[in-house]
Amino acid sequence: MANAVVRTRFAPSPTGIMHIGNLRSALYEYLIARVAGGHFILRIEDTDRERIVDGAVEAIYNTLQTCGLQHDEGPDIGGPFGPYIQSERLPTYRRYAIELVEQGDAYPCFCSIERLASLHEEQVGEAFIGYDRHCRDIDPADAAARIEAGESYVIRQKMPLDGETSFTDAVYGTIIVDNKTLEDQVLIKSDGYPTYNFANVVDDQLMGITHVVRGSEYLSSTPKYNLLYEAFGWEIPVYVHLPLIVGEDGRKLSKRHGATSFDELIDAGYLPEAIINMIAFLGWSPGNTTRENFTLEELESAFTISGINKAPAVFSYKKLNWMNEQYIKNLPDDKWCAMVKEKADPLFEEKPYDATMLAHVLKERTTRLSDIPETIAFMVETPTYTRDLFTLKRAKLNAEKAAVILDALITDMQMLPSWDESSLHDLFELAIVTQSRKKGEIMGAVRLALSGKTITPGGAIELAVILGRDESLSRIKNALTFLNESDVVSEPV
Repeated sequence: MANAVVRTRFAPSPTGIMHIGNLRSALYEYLIARVAGGHFILRIEDTDRERIVDGAVEAIYNTLQTCGLQHDEGPDIGGPFGPYIQSERLPTYRRYAIELVEQGDAYPCFCSIERLASLHEEQVGEAFIGYDRHCRDIDPADAAARIEAGESYVIRQKMPLDGETSFTDAVYGTIIVDNKTLEDQVLIKSDGYPTYNFANVVDDQLMGITHVVRGSEYLSSTPKYNLLYEAFGWEIPVYVHLPLIVGEDGRKLSKRHGATSFDELIDAGYLPEAIINMIAFLGWSPGNTTRENFTLEELESAFTISGINKAPAVFSYKKLNWMNEQYIKNLPDDKWCAMVKEKADPLFEEKPYDATMLAHVLKERTTRLSDIPETIAFMVETPTYTRDLFTLKRAKLNAEKAAVILDALITDMQMLPSWDESSLHDLFELAIVTQSRKKGEIMGAVRLALSGKTITPGGAIELAVILGRDESLSRIKNALTFLNESDVVSEPV
């Protein structure tokens, strides 16, 4: 296949939401195809009928679209090698399975579920646990008669009884397996559906797949794939097995580590671009650079199979947080403002606020979109004041000074012709002069009155613009009332 057009496939089962491992496989398959100017194919593997989840296929489409992983062929857009849904290809699998039976590389197996369960119990503790090849040497004529009589059966592959099977993986190198450890695997189940392994091989061959990309957990199954290729006389594709994804504790990534699916990460407030960037580095490095921020378009030219590592890949939420912050900072202002409004509008309800200024102050201070409601909650809640709140040692502000500053400011603020950033800035600068105050005293008193918080996104001017004239003046009046009613003694003139 050295000179063939590179063709990769993403073949998910519609059994739930897209997990990080699945999405990484899709991303690497997409990138391997794009870097080589090849084709990326989507195939739905729905042969495990009991595990199918309603809506899972739509979730696959939505995730790929959201991430920008556009496939060239698939169930929704068609292509020259369809159908691209395995349940619509059943006659094809049976035809090839019968071909193997006829040439002596597979056989009908009539063992009942009960016998197989008993066999499993008997083999506990043995060196090899698997099917005992009970039906392997049944006379073909007898087998045909039993099938004709309606007896239930599966079709199993005949594995070599001795020798070794080897293959070379692009990441893990040469792997050698003792054939005695290979069970006579089922190819066609009693319900007529193919097993995952068999359908994969047949479809990959018929669809011209040149590179098979999947997790390292499939390394042990690969000899079975290769024996099928050899039985049919087909050329074996390039194998690219990906390293295990683990949490920061070194254990296989699971729900105990937090969000582990694309949808969960989106719900947690991460941008799709940041998720894709993070996933690209789960087992891959770009070579002679320490750069970690890559757009999908940049990955389409930078990605190489040689950059994939064997070592387990650590999924770090700390790194994902950092990446998400970088992507937020680089978002166009209008796009970021729309995202902020989506989170803020339900909180403010019908109350007016300046979304543009809110987006501005949050852009450098937001890690995840889901953090926004908590960050701005004080803007829609009635501030709670204490005397200690108005004590800022660094600015040399205390409750007494705050009362004097706010009392002197309130009239001028009420008469301000235009309530905008420039006008508020000029007013506060004038107050610094007329009140003979430091900037920190003026700004601190106003900010604390507006927020009731010692830490806020944005300063006094930004908060005043966000909240608007009416809300800002109302809060300052409330702060003054509190300060006056709490027996604050005015500062000596």
